[in-house]
Amino acid sequence: MSATTQSPTAPDSRAPSKARRLLGDQRLPVAATALLFLVMYGVGLSRYQYYGFAEPQVFLNLFIDNGYLLVAAVGATFVILSGGIDLSVGSMMGFTTMFTAWLVERQGVPLPLVIPMALGVGAFGGFLMGYVIQNFEIQPFIVTLAGLFLFRGLCLVISKESISISDASVSSMADAQVSLGVGFLSIGAIVALVVLAVAFYVLHYTRFGRRVYAIGGNEHSAMLMGLPQGGTKIAVYTVSGFCSALAGLLFTLYIQSGDPLHATGMELDAIAAVVIGGTLLTGGSGYVLGTLFGVLVLGLIKSIIQFEGTLSSWWTKIATGVLLCVFILVQRIMTARKRT
Repeated sequence: MSATTQSPTAPDSRAPSKARRLLGDQRLPVAATALLFLVMYGVGLSRYQYYGFAEPQVFLNLFIDNGYLLVAAVGATFVILSGGIDLSVGSMMGFTTMFTAWLVERQGVPLPLVIPMALGVGAFGGFLMGYVIQNFEIQPFIVTLAGLFLFRGLCLVISKESISISDASVSSMADAQVSLGVGFLSIGAIVALVVLAVAFYVLHYTRFGRRVYAIGGNEHSAMLMGLPQGGTKIAVYTVSGFCSALAGLLFTLYIQSGDPLHATGMELDAIAAVVIGGTLLTGGSGYVLGTLFGVLVLGLIKSIIQFEGTLSSWWTKIATGVLLCVFILVQRIMTARKRT
């Protein structure tokens, strides 16, 4: 009898390689943004160590100076994860500064009453845009662009001039500090971190968060699964409107004035922070913690330029544009790898 020999099994060519698995990992963009932040911070430490860059307060100032942007970017994260876009963020923030300054300074309304009114207007504006997008099947780009012009125009209806706020309650809230031992955070920074924590919980541990990811990943599949996509879409724009108004209130505390031109282009900064943080522009993939690192990277660019002293502030826009292009290319490579 002849013995049967068995040839060694060839490796399955269809099995994904390590590189493909790595590129397909949804956590890769977030890790890349976090690594980028650490590298940039390390460069700042080595280059400006004799100028006070190593002080803990310099790091904490990233949250103080960009708290309003973080809140706006968190709202934009909800919309982008669902596969949409919101271009009204900056104008909603500008309108909130004007609305707040006009009520507090010109009408004498107490700040504790103005805050819920401003947040209600922002949430209602987001709800209306989401309702139009869902029920009239109009592209989010067009609807939110109309919202951009509407709220920026309402700023000018309130006043064509800047309104400075001298109210004592606004000043005391703006100057309030929460000591951390090695430094301090402002009220705006604390609010921004609370919003981030709430958004993290909602997106990753609630049914609503799972619906947002499902609709952004594949709207048709979400519809076949019976998910309430209409209500979810309206809800994400309501969340974005609420966050934009809250960001406007924080910006009002930061600037202590209202101006028709406040937060012009802030929607682009928010979208850039979300994309640099690893959220896919097509929706369905990303983490709100990535948005935090995206905001920190943009804030760190500003800080490094300030410490350098010889560079124009326009270099912030140039660096943001370069990073945005790089991360969009990374997203493109990742999505292409997933399809093959």
